[in-house]
Amino acid sequence: MTAEHTIRKMKAEDLDVVMEIWLDTNMRAHNFISQSYWEDNVQSVRDMISKAEVYVWEEDIGGAIRGFIGLCGNDVGGIFVSSTAQSAGIGSALIAHVKKIRQSLTLTVYEKNKRAVRFYERERFRIKSETVDENTKEKEFIMVWKVQGQTD
Repeated sequence: MTAEHTIRKMKAEDLDVVMEIWLDTNMRAHNFISQSYWEDNVQSVRDMISKAEVYVWEEDIGGAIRGFIGLCGNDVGGIFVSSTAQSAGIGSALIAHVKKIRQSLTLTVYEKNKRAVRFYERERFRIKSETVDENTKEKEFIMVWKVQGQTD
């Protein structure tokens, strides 16, 4: 994305925009899961996000939030980029930001979300194991990234 931007911690007043991006992105990326699943989980996710360590990608001019990443310790709850701003480097910028403040990162991604799996592999995450999400019954990959030279 050519716009100048800032990555900063989420503020309480950002929560509505962050949730809009979360819902829209999940419904678009996970068409193999019913939309009602995502809609039914909005409130619980809203509560979790409001308590998590969240960084937003914000345009310097106009202040529009185009994406965010959520952390709970070293676990990435997700990276979400507005549908109108995808494939513009925002996800990579968010990952780069948290790689500066963590020695290792772990995340879970649905196997069927091929685009996300490829993205994380480009970002030097590797598949550590597989599991099944008990809520959706969908296969997931647990992926990890570590600072070069760091071992398990």
